[in-house]
Amino acid sequence: MTDVSAPANPPFRLNMLIYDRRYRSMTFQVIVFILVMALGWWLINNTIQNLRALGKDFDFGFLFQRAGYDIPQTPIPYTSDDTHLRAAIVGLLNTIIVSVLGCVAATILGVGVGVARLSNNWLFARLMTIYVEMFRNIPLLLWILIIYALFTEIMPAPNAYRGENPAWSKILFDNVALTNRYTAIPGLGMTNDPGSLDLGARVTISWATIAFAAALIAGWFLRRAILAWAQVTQDRTGRRPTTWWINLGVMVVPSLLLIWFFGLHLLPPELKGFNFTGGLNVQNALVALWLALTLYTGAFIAEIVRAGILAVNKGQSEAAFALGLRPNRTMNLVILPQALRVIIPPLISQYLNLMKNSSLAIAVGYMDLRGTLGGTTLNQTGRELESILLMMLIYLLLSLIISAGMNVFNSRVKLKER
Repeated sequence: MTDVSAPANPPFRLNMLIYDRRYRSMTFQVIVFILVMALGWWLINNTIQNLRALGKDFDFGFLFQRAGYDIPQTPIPYTSDDTHLRAAIVGLLNTIIVSVLGCVAATILGVGVGVARLSNNWLFARLMTIYVEMFRNIPLLLWILIIYALFTEIMPAPNAYRGENPAWSKILFDNVALTNRYTAIPGLGMTNDPGSLDLGARVTISWATIAFAAALIAGWFLRRAILAWAQVTQDRTGRRPTTWWINLGVMVVPSLLLIWFFGLHLLPPELKGFNFTGGLNVQNALVALWLALTLYTGAFIAEIVRAGILAVNKGQSEAAFALGLRPNRTMNLVILPQALRVIIPPLISQYLNLMKNSSLAIAVGYMDLRGTLGGTTLNQTGRELESILLMMLIYLLLSLIISAGMNVFNSRVKLKER
């Protein structure tokens, strides 16, 4: 009997790079890689030649030159004698501040409005619909300008709060004063100040802040240990011990003790002379930008939340009602946890959009990364290419960090399939 089976490893031929499935995909990937690298080399070489023709070079040394301009809102010490690099860091911190505040506020607002749009109260649901349609269909830049104009044109000057019967009164239990120049909010004071840790570069951090951070981190690890113990106990006995009061204690009690130990208290703003002192005077550009980003992004998040809730089978809520759960408990314990797997992926995109939309701050004079590195620094130094490339890289890194963090959270809350 003759064996006519083909050889296991036929000899290699060049045409196998195209016609053999084992090599075809690798061949195309190599070709595409070479073309992309060639295009990149051509772009870089062409840019260098054009810069040379203009008498310019590619250098980031301008970052260490004197900035020579002031920044109104500075989370770290800064003067006009500092370098452009420090000005860019201040702008980056301002971008992070407004982005974090906007994401937190927009999430709270969006979840509330998204749930409210499904309310059985017809009037309430229609009012939420009007809010969503109005804010998401008008450009964000217009909302920023409108809110900023309301602050600068309608709000009074600080001296309007002067006298026994002032023309204007502070709000929120006499803790916040709205003016046409800034918004005065309470500051934090300490009776027993432990001092600060010097990090260099004129940056310090209070030992009280370090103590609170350590207490929160320790409480978080203790909470995980308590939950693990409760799960082990449930697996062994079939009954899960009550742990909410223990978790509340390890998370809250240490912070309350630190507040008592350091003597933390609010310092309400007080009008002295022509300005408020004692608290924090927040630039109206920051407040207007934060409100506009919150209201605009909150409208999109509301639709995402509404779609996520509607994606949950109606039988889930009917089963919860049959077990005697009230509507609010059903929403918190049954519907929203299942809706998260639908809500989180598009929510990541909204967080990224909010962070990138913060660059519109230049319209109201808020000095974020776009206003410092991509604005004044660029104009003063004439380093357009270096400034734009560095700014693009920073925004890319911020976006990747947000995406990575949200993807980790998404992997923790998604439904685990067998």
